[in-house]
Amino acid sequence: MDEKVQPRGRIDVSPAAIASVVSEAVQTCYGVVGTVPKNFATGLADILSADRKRGVEVQVREGKVVVDLYVVVEYGTRVSTVAESIKHVVKYQIEKILELPVAKVNVHIQALRVSDID
Repeated sequence: MDEKVQPRGRIDVSPAAIASVVSEAVQTCYGVVGTVPKNFATGLADILSADRKRGVEVQVREGKVVVDLYVVVEYGTRVSTVAESIKHVVKYQIEKILELPVAKVNVHIQALRVSDID
């Protein structure tokens, strides 16, 4: 009854695939308006792009995922609470969906958006 399972290969998940999971997870977080490029000087076309993965940088170091997120948060929300929520949600989703260990999730608040009250 003691059977050993032999590995039949390896599964690699690309950083782009991880970024897709991260991007979807961030959009569900309360207080998040969206993600933006790391450097606003990358151009108006990039900022207006429909690519939801902009503002998401993923690296895999020593088998662990490191994520840098550049986000815009709604004015009036508690920024530190929103950032902590993002970190927890992103880490949970990567570990749940992709079964990869997460070393760090760094959240960079790039701007606050003030909504019209009218």
